[in-house]
Amino acid sequence: MTFLRVLRTAGRAVGRNKLRSALTLLGIIIGVMAVIVVVGISTGARLMVEEQVSSLGSNVLMIFPGATTSSGARMGWGSASTLTEDDLKAISKECPAVAGISPSIRTIAQTVAGNTNWSTSIQGVSPDYAAVRNWPAETGAYFTEQDVRSANKVCLLGQTVADQLFADQDPVGATIRIKKLPFIVIGVLAKKGAGFGGQDQDDVIVAPYTTVQKKLMGTTYLGMVMASAVSADKIQEAQDQIATVLRVRHRIGPGQDDDFTIRTQTEFSDVAQATSQQMRILLICVAAVSLVVGGIGIMNIMLVSVTERTREIGIRMAVGAKGQHILLQFLSEAVSLSALGGVAGIGLGMAVSRALAVTIGWKTMVPMWAVGMAFAVSGTVGIFFGFYPAWKASRLDPIEALRYE
Repeated sequence: MTFLRVLRTAGRAVGRNKLRSALTLLGIIIGVMAVIVVVGISTGARLMVEEQVSSLGSNVLMIFPGATTSSGARMGWGSASTLTEDDLKAISKECPAVAGISPSIRTIAQTVAGNTNWSTSIQGVSPDYAAVRNWPAETGAYFTEQDVRSANKVCLLGQTVADQLFADQDPVGATIRIKKLPFIVIGVLAKKGAGFGGQDQDDVIVAPYTTVQKKLMGTTYLGMVMASAVSADKIQEAQDQIATVLRVRHRIGPGQDDDFTIRTQTEFSDVAQATSQQMRILLICVAAVSLVVGGIGIMNIMLVSVTERTREIGIRMAVGAKGQHILLQFLSEAVSLSALGGVAGIGLGMAVSRALAVTIGWKTMVPMWAVGMAFAVSGTVGIFFGFYPAWKASRLDPIEALRYE
């Protein structure tokens, strides 16, 4: 008996009981579909996290005032105002692994342009902010160091603010009012999109940090400092250099808690990826349960098939079929069932992933390795759960099988 004839015989056997075969396939279909959907969602989530992390800038480090712990008490970022302009200058001068550095002072204010107003975030930064965050001006230009030294009332608008205040008009050169103070718009930032937590990064106005300090907030401290390392492999070195400079400047002795906190772009990425990985493992476990249930269904239906076809098996053996031929036939039936369920599950899973992307807005992507893995898993389930029924059929005594009613 040739291999192709075995497959044709297996196909006819599966086709004789279409409803029973279809019901048996459900477990495999659901399991494979779940695997495809989980991989599609998790891969899309990973790409989204990578985009959001890259939107922070290039090799970014964030320096927050206040320690996460202080004398055993958990205080958190921003619990103290410990970063100053002199700290900024010292880091820029004494840290060779730091490529650029900018303060970031944030406040919320109502802005007015003509008869239109919009409440938005005002960020006080330095000219290095464009390089640190990889955020150039789409039109116009950034302010200069002279604007910072003179605390000039100039600003750049995020794309969302420009759309809200000026609609389709070019805002460059226009005057807006922030907390009743006139600011000249010198540029519009390139579109960034959503950041961590889904917040709109383009809903912002950027101005010289000295202007925000003196004319909008009335403070001399820096809310946060953003720096960029010269390269990705220098991030840790830059972090160590910054910590050393700040500990010396803030007179922090050995064993004492820092009065600042440094977080890197890599840490944000690692936390997000770890969360995504945990969710993926959980969902894959659920999908695995469905595949096991489907495999048990295949085993059950094959055992029933062996019982129903005992006399047929005896006739085949009587005319020359060997045990290995019977084993291959029933194993082929089990694999055919699971493979068919795998194909259907893959198609349904890709359709569900696409539907989620369109209806809910989730970013999904099903890589080809996931399709291959899902098909291989479905075939493996068929072999694993179909082997025992096939082996049992191949071990039947031909004489006893012929007598079976």
